[in-house]
Amino acid sequence: MKTMDEIIAFCKRRGFIYQGSEIYGGEAGLYDFGPYGVELLNNIKKAWWRSNVQLKSNYVGLDSAMFKNPKTWVASGHVGGFADPLSECKNCHTRIRVDKELAKINVAADEKMSEKELQEIFDAHKSQIKCPSCGEKTWTEPKMFNLLVKSNLGDFTEQNDAPVYLPGEACQGIYLNYKNIVDTCRVKVPFGVAQIGKAFRNEISPRNFLFRCREFEQADTQYFVRPHENEEPYQKIKQERMDWYVGLGVNPENLRFKQHEHLVFYANDAWDIEYNFPSYGFDELEGIHDRTDYDLTQHMKYSGTDLNYTDPGSGEKYIPWILETSVGLGRMFLTFLCDAYTVERAGDGERVVLKLDPELAPIKAAVFPLLKNKPELVAKAREIYDMLSQKMMCEFDDNGNIGKRYRRQDEIGTPSCVVVDFDTLDETSPNFGTVAVRNRDTMEQVRVKIDELSEILDRLA
Repeated sequence: MKTMDEIIAFCKRRGFIYQGSEIYGGEAGLYDFGPYGVELLNNIKKAWWRSNVQLKSNYVGLDSAMFKNPKTWVASGHVGGFADPLSECKNCHTRIRVDKELAKINVAADEKMSEKELQEIFDAHKSQIKCPSCGEKTWTEPKMFNLLVKSNLGDFTEQNDAPVYLPGEACQGIYLNYKNIVDTCRVKVPFGVAQIGKAFRNEISPRNFLFRCREFEQADTQYFVRPHENEEPYQKIKQERMDWYVGLGVNPENLRFKQHEHLVFYANDAWDIEYNFPSYGFDELEGIHDRTDYDLTQHMKYSGTDLNYTDPGSGEKYIPWILETSVGLGRMFLTFLCDAYTVERAGDGERVVLKLDPELAPIKAAVFPLLKNKPELVAKAREIYDMLSQKMMCEFDDNGNIGKRYRRQDEIGTPSCVVVDFDTLDETSPNFGTVAVRNRDTMEQVRVKIDELSEILDRLA
């Protein structure tokens, strides 16, 4: 059975994920996407954007600035209520997130509870919670710790009396631009806005690899509907999001819906799509929320700008309700990678193969000369590589024997390996002008004409 430690080691070994600032000892909760990781991440973004913008006639895209007027975060509730419950070990001062530690001992609690509620639950169970650093069980009272990261944009003093914030979530830019989009684009309620953007959180205890970071990207959609006409589109959106993961190869047995037990006061409903992460078990992958009219109402109140929508047919004015989907790209990346990571028998040994959907694979095709010491094979392989790389991400590899090259490409998820052999160049051979194309999953080979190769590989990817 695969473990998260195995996945993390693989990510470093094969250039998918590196610890942030590793040469200085690393920074907790910060990660860098390596050469293959950034390609996988970009392909995930493209697939998400295609599904949520390109293929939907009533959705548009947005890329809003990270810095926003500080009132944005007051209106959204982040300044006053964007917090996690923190407790500190009295012995070694290690900090823990109270609700998560209670969950580890199967005690129901979450960050939406009041300090008083959490205090009562924590008092009853804190004797069962060991400090992860020193093993003691002496804890301070839980306090709510705000997660917003302060900055000093445009503040040239050290007092920082009016701080600005890095975005605690990416979606606020959609709400701020809702009126601009209505006024400048041919959109009518119901319509959606999609965005991929950065978010920053001053996490108490970043942990679980990419699962809980201090800097990450979010992919959000906000669907604006008439008040109280939310139920049917909400159910449709939920199923569409689940189907998207399955359609890109995620095992449906590793996915499930879970309804929120504790709703924030303005929400009508909230569900998570959960994934069964190795070692971690089922946990949140993507949130799907029925937010009513809270967000636009708050921004209208604090900005003084009329954010009512005027129906072009009836002239009716109203504040739309919002149906939201929100997912951290790190968690999405980890889901696809964990689900694709496979160790299987191959001949007399084992092979590691990343069985990613070809649409997501970092490298679409690898091109090999059969032998490195045959200049004519190397030259032809280079020529084919140059041709293919105009249309897709390719890799040229002539290092080591052909079996080792196959294994390297299997590990990074390359769907097809193209081999230039002696038949390719032998005018007397029936296979002249063809190459051997090996399939990653079946390991079977077929001969393909060079002048048809690009089209065939493009279809596969």
